[in-house]
Amino acid sequence: MNDELIDSLRIDRSQSAASDRSGLLRWVMALIVFLAVIAAVVWWWLRPGVVEVDAFRVELVDAGGTATVASVLDASGYVVARRQATVAAEVTGRLIEVNVEEGRRVSQGDVLARLDDATEQAQLDLSLARLAAARSALEENAVQLENARRTLSRLRDLKARDLTSQAEVDLALTDVDALSARLASQREQVRVAESEVAVQRQRIDELTIRAPFSGVIIARAAQAGEMVSPISAGGGFTRTGICTIVDMDSLEIEVDVNEAYIDRVSTGQPVIATLDAYPNLEIPARVKAVVPAADRQKATVRVRVEFIERDPRVLPEMGISVRFLEADVADSPGTAQASGSRRLPTVPVEAVFRRDGRDYVWRIDDGRAERRAVQLGASSGGRIIVTAGLSAGDRIVADATGRAIEEGSALRID
Repeated sequence: MNDELIDSLRIDRSQSAASDRSGLLRWVMALIVFLAVIAAVVWWWLRPGVVEVDAFRVELVDAGGTATVASVLDASGYVVARRQATVAAEVTGRLIEVNVEEGRRVSQGDVLARLDDATEQAQLDLSLARLAAARSALEENAVQLENARRTLSRLRDLKARDLTSQAEVDLALTDVDALSARLASQREQVRVAESEVAVQRQRIDELTIRAPFSGVIIARAAQAGEMVSPISAGGGFTRTGICTIVDMDSLEIEVDVNEAYIDRVSTGQPVIATLDAYPNLEIPARVKAVVPAADRQKATVRVRVEFIERDPRVLPEMGISVRFLEADVADSPGTAQASGSRRLPTVPVEAVFRRDGRDYVWRIDDGRAERRAVQLGASSGGRIIVTAGLSAGDRIVADATGRAIEEGSALRID
């Protein structure tokens, strides 16, 4: 009885040792995870190719109180594409393949559609067979001519020794001349057959419709199985177009300006464009050309305005408003604005840099640098008014001078 009581008071050393080892293992694992996290943070902070910058969030100021922009004329128009094409087939045929969808971007030479070429392929096989026959006949005639020439040479040797008559020699000479003329005719036949093959291959190539230039598909007008033709035929059952391609790099603005105010517009004049769909987005632009003709019905003159930088939100046929600024707006601070004061974005002067004669800022987009063209107004107190190119709330690099930043560079914000 006493022995049993003593055994119950004895300490189990094996369980204590196992518990100590388990606790030590947990501490080691926790330390490893902690060190890995620290290493990842240090690598992210010091990773190569990352530029450390100070960020500035664009603010709005009352342009009427500090600096204003001169607007000599306001107008409205539409976004148009200078390069746009409705692609059609060169010949009439049935579509067997259409490789286009609205919104798809294509490159010059890409296959858009194919027409049924079974008949043309059969014609090509026939032309190739005719070419092969013409070449065989040419080779046969060349062999016969060579044999006739050898015969003529032998008869002339025999005639020199008075072993044959002159009539035999003349007959052999006639055979040589006839075979030479036939050989020349067969050479022409081979050239004609080669031309027929080339023409037939060109016809087959015309059945493959390719993109005439790089752009975006904005409309698809035909489906596989339909008949298409370059001219209107067959009533409403024959398509004349397959798709419409627009070169997005050719987008510009067309504005009708009253002829009474056309003297306020000049080529190269700065413009601020605002899409009706995005009233807070101001896009820098400039006058590209004033069309030298007036519309007598509307008493207007058409003005073409080009975008300084492309924006993916600008689409063909969008409504757009434009403000024609004074030609020297960037160099004339304090000019009174004709259409009243507005709240405009302001940025530090150091955030603006100049390249190729244009002003830019580095806009921060998802930790990457995006070069954004801007139009500037007046500066005051180390800040400068941005008349176009930025919106309120945009984050930009506060000091762009002396920075090794390029388009798409990774940025680390202090």
